[in-house]
Amino acid sequence: MKIALDAMGSDHAPSSEIEGTLQAVKKLAVRVILVGNRELIRAELERQGSEEDSRIEIVNATEVINMGEPVAYSVRRKKDSSIRVAARLVSEGKADGLVSAGNTGAVMMTAKLVLGTLASVDRPALAAVLPTVTGRGTVLLDVGANSDCKPSQIEQFAIMGSMYSRIIFGVQQPRVGLMSIGEEEAKGNELTKEAFKLLKSSHLNFVGNVEGRDVFTGDVDVIVCDGFTGNVVLKVSEGLADAIQKLLREEMFKKLQTKVGAVLLRPAFKSFERRIDYTEFGGAPLLGVKHVTVICHGRSNAKAIFNAIRVTKEFLEGRINERIEEEIKQQAVLSL
Repeated sequence: MKIALDAMGSDHAPSSEIEGTLQAVKKLAVRVILVGNRELIRAELERQGSEEDSRIEIVNATEVINMGEPVAYSVRRKKDSSIRVAARLVSEGKADGLVSAGNTGAVMMTAKLVLGTLASVDRPALAAVLPTVTGRGTVLLDVGANSDCKPSQIEQFAIMGSMYSRIIFGVQQPRVGLMSIGEEEAKGNELTKEAFKLLKSSHLNFVGNVEGRDVFTGDVDVIVCDGFTGNVVLKVSEGLADAIQKLLREEMFKKLQTKVGAVLLRPAFKSFERRIDYTEFGGAPLLGVKHVTVICHGRSNAKAIFNAIRVTKEFLEGRINERIEEEIKQQAVLSL
């Protein structure tokens, strides 16, 4: 199994990408194609003590799409960018999946242009995993690929999110909730009201409307919404997690007067950090494109890159695209 990795995407590129790749080829039985500036990649591999490894291949790309660049213009103009070259390797069958921690908009647009979307999918959706008190993550989608959606697209998001939950978390009948402003069926805007009707009549395990307070309870496995709402929920969640970590750290060091207390509490704090750590899930898959594509956070470290490669491998092994196609076709037949 071979995965194309945009080696120039993250804030710390190519260091994080290469360190994550070295961990992946040792632990996951995968091959990785590092795409980007050949000389920089070789120098970093040498610095990390692994210049020669048959499981790692380098493909040169002369351009990079930076975080602040206009997406549409950059994707079309920079045809030798690291993300464009990596996507082309996948479309040509030289790699099986794509991973990038680059400009999210550029990765999404490139995936749509170069890889294309599944025939049965109207709009690809970006899925994120949020931590819950039960310890099992909740899949939230769409978190930014589509600001405006139709009810039928929300239904497709639910199908794709359910497949994600089955493959990654092993949930046989994922509970699906629709993000709204109240639990009652009549609550919400026109989009959520119409989407509610479709989800209620679908073959999915739909449990009804959920509110923002339900995101972290673990009472649902999948939450669907339009990309505008999902992106707001995601960014608020990230900011809240960072704030809680900072406040806890400050209060711990303020209250602890002895080294014994610090030693006793440090393991609990580390465990808490792990439970809310986005790097545990690697990145957000762009569901609905023809090949497995995982988009990582720009500040991804080696652990996040490793887990993104792991998720890509698990999606490939789980035949997620084929199963999404089958599920959507089945739902279309049942709706007739």
